[in-house]
Amino acid sequence: MPETDAALPGFEARLDDARTASFALAVATTAQRNSALHAVAAHLRGAAHEVIAANARDLDAGRENGLSDGLLDRLALDGRRVEALAAAVEQVASLTDPVGEVVRGSTLPNGVRISQVRVPFGVVGVIYEARPNVTVDIAALALKSGNAVVLRGGSAAENSNRALVGLIQDSLESVGLPRTAVQTIDDFGRAGATALMQARGFVDVLIPRGSADLINTVVAESKVPVIETGAGVVHIFLDESATQDWAVEIVHNAKTQRPSVCNTVETVLVHADAAERLLPSVLDRLAASGVTVHADERTRAIWPDATPATDEDWGTEYMSLDVTVGVVDSLDDAIGHIRRYSTKHTESIITNDLGNAERFLNEVDSAAVMVNASTRFTDGGEFGFGAEVGISTQKLHARGPMGLTELTSTKWIVRGDGQVRG
Repeated sequence: MPETDAALPGFEARLDDARTASFALAVATTAQRNSALHAVAAHLRGAAHEVIAANARDLDAGRENGLSDGLLDRLALDGRRVEALAAAVEQVASLTDPVGEVVRGSTLPNGVRISQVRVPFGVVGVIYEARPNVTVDIAALALKSGNAVVLRGGSAAENSNRALVGLIQDSLESVGLPRTAVQTIDDFGRAGATALMQARGFVDVLIPRGSADLINTVVAESKVPVIETGAGVVHIFLDESATQDWAVEIVHNAKTQRPSVCNTVETVLVHADAAERLLPSVLDRLAASGVTVHADERTRAIWPDATPATDEDWGTEYMSLDVTVGVVDSLDDAIGHIRRYSTKHTESIITNDLGNAERFLNEVDSAAVMVNASTRFTDGGEFGFGAEVGISTQKLHARGPMGLTELTSTKWIVRGDGQVRG
């Protein structure tokens, strides 16, 4: 029997509704699911003022409760961000439907035909914090890939998520698909999140998005299979051949474009032979944008305005205008530092040395590894997925930005003409 918390009246019925809805979605045509997504985009645009008003209530409460600037930025919705959500939903609708794709197949000598095809997971649960954009992104990707979704978005975004889920449900109903294909359990509070982690048999896979504490809690306590999305202690290494202009622009973009998100750089390492050439211009540019630099002694000898780095700084995901900077003696030392402190999310090297670039790509074990590019590119939208489920830092099933394909499993189809095994 499926497992849920019997102490939460109505909780099991909601999950059962989601499971029933998943059966309808699994057999819905691509055209039906695309119609639902276009309806979501239209409802987002038509109800933008209502969504923004609900979000304003969450922002006011967040400020009163001392929410950090980084979390407030993640929480905030304005006209531009709502339009971006609607556009992302439309892009998801335009993508190739993965359901039914034949992964591989063959015909046995006796004429039996076998094929492996993509199928939806069924019911996807998502636990996340202060990110109303995730409500829309996950719902769009789940619907396109034929999955029902159960969302626990946290108290910080409760008003925003209620408004968004309501308009998504209206959109589904408008095209003849079940409203219960997208549901929120925010009204059950923290007990609902705990019950969702125990809902094996109702929920096929659970995806946490948020702080390291949230992710670790879900991984440790869930009875439902988990796809782990990781915190982002992200590194950029400036090697001895790095072009100064590239170093300045890439580091500045990776730190300041949107410091509250997981693909923002948190640690910059610089080769000792390039430190005096690169550090002043790189750090001056960061400081001019309000970045606080936490640095080792070798960096502070070159750029004295830095704050001394503590042991904790090297492993910190700031989600703010802070960065840790250190000088290393070699590529080997840089790779060693990354292996010690990285959360295996994204790392980048700035270099003009092809050998160093290839070594970095081959020896750094993270979900995304880059050469001469900002770490901000690790993103489902940038990768052409329309939106993303999250950035998986584990190695089973999915790794890196997760899109439609990552919300499917496979099953084997066998077609015969009366054959029996001899």
